[in-house]
Amino acid sequence: MATDSYDAVLVLSFGGPEKHEDVLPFLENVLRGKNVPRERMLEVAEHYYHFDGRSPINQQNRELIAALQSEIGLPVYWGNRNWDPFLTDTLRQMQAAGVRRALAYVTSSFSSYSGCRQYLEDVERARAEIGAGAPEVDKLRSFYNHPLFIETMADRASEALVQLSKAEVVFTAHSVPLSMADSSDYVKQLHEACRLVSERLDLAGWRLVYQSRSGPPTQPWLEPDIGEVLREMEAGAEVAIVPIGFVSDHMEVLYDLDTEARQICEERGIRMARAATAGTHPKFISMIAELIRERLDGCPRRAIGNFSPNHDVCPENCCPAPRRPTR
Repeated sequence: MATDSYDAVLVLSFGGPEKHEDVLPFLENVLRGKNVPRERMLEVAEHYYHFDGRSPINQQNRELIAALQSEIGLPVYWGNRNWDPFLTDTLRQMQAAGVRRALAYVTSSFSSYSGCRQYLEDVERARAEIGAGAPEVDKLRSFYNHPLFIETMADRASEALVQLSKAEVVFTAHSVPLSMADSSDYVKQLHEACRLVSERLDLAGWRLVYQSRSGPPTQPWLEPDIGEVLREMEAGAEVAIVPIGFVSDHMEVLYDLDTEARQICEERGIRMARAATAGTHPKFISMIAELIRERLDGCPRRAIGNFSPNHDVCPENCCPAPRRPTR
């Protein structure tokens, strides 16, 4: 592909509040159209209030953009699904700057409706709102089996393991409804990434568990839950928790792991270390730059393990929206 085929990069993310008064409007954006009781929304709001209403995700995206900007020769823009800077506003900014085509890096490693196709729908909705002349946006491929992602997460896991002596390694990812998991490669990709990291570290064993489920209790979601797993562990055990399903410190990492999971461990006499997320690890930034070069100048598409590199263009039936539970 010609090097002038794209003229910008778009970092496309979930968004998060940055002060106390942002929290409820942000959560209303997240939950709009979903069957989530208001009581549950207010419960989640308390997680944010625990940190003065500030999610870490926005600052981490700013740091990622600064690191990425030094690696590539294109301007980098940033748009969110649920909070400022909103995607539509960012596309208008890009249009005003003369951007015609952009590559989107989505802050999600694994394929699912919420982590992939929903972002494509967000882009098309924003472009339709802008109308004629809206920049075209093509998403970078999923990278769960890219060697630099695996090396990044192996490094992060090692940093946690050196704090312990005989730890069990527990990988975590965001739970999703079974209907979403069954219609995507989410679980398959997670298992492969965990296997590749564990092989690199020569681990004797590991487990993949889930966290941060929401929705009505009657709707089946991926299990087991991290809290249940920790409560089953013996006093005196050690656990290294590796949030492989998150590329940066979302509130789900800070509250659900660093607060709730750690409290369970302290109550049960379990020593816990939490691995950092990929964040701005130099290898991870290099990986994103490499994914961009794949589309700009034909840089080799790298992947390791049992599966080929993921597709650049999602098939029409890829990661469809999950079925809504009936009452």
